[in-house]
Amino acid sequence: MNIQIFGTKKSSDTRKAERFFKERGIRFQSVDMKEKGLSKGEFQSVLQAVGGLDAMLDPNCKDKDLLLLIKYLAEEDRPQKALENQSVLRLPIVRNGRQATVGYQPDVWKKWE
Repeated sequence: MNIQIFGTKKSSDTRKAERFFKERGIRFQSVDMKEKGLSKGEFQSVLQAVGGLDAMLDPNCKDKDLLLLIKYLAEEDRPQKALENQSVLRLPIVRNGRQATVGYQPDVWKKWE
């Protein structure tokens, strides 16, 4: 397994995800979204794995204006705008190869073991 956890230190769900994998002795790479976000390839991979941009957007993000802008942009422009402004994404984003989840989803992660 090659687990990557994208999140922030302040995100409680990110800390819970890290704890989930630590308790099971599964090694993972932690990526701080404040320092380094998702690359374009990683973003596209997660986008396909979770079923689209709407599943990745965080309705409780701090920048509500940006979130609304992204929701009302033309469909083909939305992913690029979200990639440029990753603060609107729900955390943590957990990748395992081509599989990915957004948010705290231990039920899905247990199936990866």
